[in-house]
Amino acid sequence: MKSIKNIKQKFGIVGHDYSLLRALEKTIQVSPTDISVLVLGESGVGKEFIPKIIHQYSYRKHSPYIAVNCGAIPEGTIDSELFGHEKGSFTGATNMRKGYFEVANGGTIFLDEVGDLPLTTQVRLLRILESGEYIKVGSSKIQKTNIRIVAATNLNMIESIESGKFREDLYYRLNTVQIDVPPLRFRKNDIKFLFKKFSIDFAEKYNMPPIILTEQSLKYLENYPWPGNIRQLKNFIEQVSVVETNREIDIEKLKEYLPNNIPYNIPSLSFSRFNFSSKSFINNLSNDRDFIYKILFEMKKNFNDLKNITYKLIKNNQNIRFNRENQKIIYDFFGKEISHTSNKEDSLFQLEVEGTTKSSLEEDLDLDYEDIEIDKEEISSLSLQKQEIKYIQKALKKNNGKRKKTAKELGISERTLYRKIRQYGL
Repeated sequence: MKSIKNIKQKFGIVGHDYSLLRALEKTIQVSPTDISVLVLGESGVGKEFIPKIIHQYSYRKHSPYIAVNCGAIPEGTIDSELFGHEKGSFTGATNMRKGYFEVANGGTIFLDEVGDLPLTTQVRLLRILESGEYIKVGSSKIQKTNIRIVAATNLNMIESIESGKFREDLYYRLNTVQIDVPPLRFRKNDIKFLFKKFSIDFAEKYNMPPIILTEQSLKYLENYPWPGNIRQLKNFIEQVSVVETNREIDIEKLKEYLPNNIPYNIPSLSFSRFNFSSKSFINNLSNDRDFIYKILFEMKKNFNDLKNITYKLIKNNQNIRFNRENQKIIYDFFGKEISHTSNKEDSLFQLEVEGTTKSSLEEDLDLDYEDIEIDKEEISSLSLQKQEIKYIQKALKKNNGKRKKTAKELGISERTLYRKIRQYGL
């Protein structure tokens, strides 16, 4: 299996952000299989690289690869484009035409902006996914195709389903594996690498020195919201490279190209298209806030329980044995992992058990050491995101995967739960 480093070099992908690397990791894992993939991400994030990688590292790599922008094809002709038509099937059909699914037989087809497909076309696409069968426009003959479908969209698919614009059964057939490509504003540390790459590329293209940034200018770029994502960054660098004679760009010059008073209507994590002042956004924000508060209170309760256990151990200090209840609380709180540090001054507290043998502690706690220490850094590094994932997983398991009941128990809306499940790949 190819490494992420090799993939990035081959396809010119720049960045070290965890969410980007995770998307590439999932891409590599699913490439040798034949399952359908749905790529989600805002416009301009580079979703088109994912299907190319999938095709290149699948057994279909020597067969055709076709990319189709579903949003750019008129509704009246999209069935003909995808499935083909017979001669005389409609006005202007002077010849028989093969569709993309016939031309790409044995290979991979990338359906970009799949959320813009008409409902009638969605029915035809669902049949291909289920049985590999389709019928040309104006024909009654069933044809077969052996093809892998990778789809992408920047829409919130759950909202599209709820509004009746997209079929739920088709969504789940396309979304066998979901790959989320992060927006540029969530990859701040990658912006300097992308800037360097694009500035060098355009310097070579236009035969001029590359542009450089001052420290303030770089900070400005990193904090800019980038509603157009990488596409906007690339276009901006090309424009500055051509127009500016001074190759060092200060922050004042930068603001001429990137004003900081742009309308702030950037899509949410779920890539939905709504204004941040809308009622739906405010409701989602409120639900997330309540959910985070709930997790924080639970963490505080677990931490207090742990402190009480420790206090009792130190107070009694004779032939102390952890019972299973205390062991469970410690294991639950630290994810079945208790860190050990040699620096006793830095530890938040230390359990020193006198009169207790090492073997008795090992028997109860399966530990290889006598003292248990919890570092301040370990406490501060407890991830709120991990706790959030943990509570969602527990609630889903408790409710047998029923999302409506799970959302009610967690005190959040069903839509917010959908978004969290997609965000964390649960």
